[in-house]
Amino acid sequence: MDSSKTVRFGLIGYGAWGSCHAKAIEKTEGTELVGIAARSENTCRVAKNAYPDPEVVSDYRELIARDDIDIVDVVLPSFLHHEVGSAVLKAGKHLMMEKPMGLTVEECDDLIRLADENGCLLAIGHELRLSSLWGKVKDMIDDGFVGEPQYVLVELSRKPYRQGASGWRYDIARVGNWILEEPIHFFDLARWYLQSVGEPVSVFATANSRQPDHPELQDNFSAMVQFKDNAYAVVSQTLSAFEHHQTVKVSGTKGSLWASWSGAMDRDDQPTFFLKAGDGETVQSIPITEFAGELFELEAEIAMFANAFRNADPIATTGKDGLWSTAMCIAAQKSVDTGKPVDMIDVLKK
Repeated sequence: MDSSKTVRFGLIGYGAWGSCHAKAIEKTEGTELVGIAARSENTCRVAKNAYPDPEVVSDYRELIARDDIDIVDVVLPSFLHHEVGSAVLKAGKHLMMEKPMGLTVEECDDLIRLADENGCLLAIGHELRLSSLWGKVKDMIDDGFVGEPQYVLVELSRKPYRQGASGWRYDIARVGNWILEEPIHFFDLARWYLQSVGEPVSVFATANSRQPDHPELQDNFSAMVQFKDNAYAVVSQTLSAFEHHQTVKVSGTKGSLWASWSGAMDRDDQPTFFLKAGDGETVQSIPITEFAGELFELEAEIAMFANAFRNADPIATTGKDGLWSTAMCIAAQKSVDTGKPVDMIDVLKK
């Protein structure tokens, strides 16, 4: 592959986050947005006004039938991910899929199979792995700063979710479950940080809702993920708060890390953040020279996948990673429903 080749993207979905993907593609060096598929006439009109050059269509099938698109970026409500992702891969296009990869383990397995059968790259949108902040935590773990990692906390306090187009995010049949919506990112981080100790073994979770008539809309959620050798992670979230504040803490046999990010909202482009490291006696502030946040990480994600296509560079979050994060969320929801720990092997084998 010519390393100077322009990578041509098609975008399916132009909602609030889809429009951010479009900006990131346009901003990334060596990429071109050549087509957009949006479902409603109004959204098509908005997309065309913002991006006059790419073709804008209402039927995503028209987009994936084009022969001048290298990568299709799918940014749709969760219940459409398998349908549209399958069609993209069957058309022989490389697929960048927003999280969750699917609503079931079976859907994730099917997308992995289709990518393999059609020789397509598959990347899942866990953009936190590409963060200057959360990525630095991983680098320090890998460099041995904490010794053998034993404990990970990923915690989020934020204001309630956006409704989404036609209220899909508050319809459990279309969102799957709320653990798949944002905590899925934190399950992925926890598994990534504890990679050296092996895969997750079990999940035990609890949750509650502010709405007695909608217990499935879990405003408060916490889970404990057990790994080998008694290592474990805690993933916790409240939607009953304000703004957007995320914390990561990692402890090991030698030291610990504490990272924090705060903004008025998740897509704040002027956040505050820090990373501290300690060994029980001394504490140091670790400089983070690049802005951290969802918008910056999305740009890095677009560049990562373009380079994977152009230069065969590694994919930050593969189909296997997308499968595992989805499976952990499914296990957590089952644990919430039953009040019992759930073995990962029982979820993955279905």
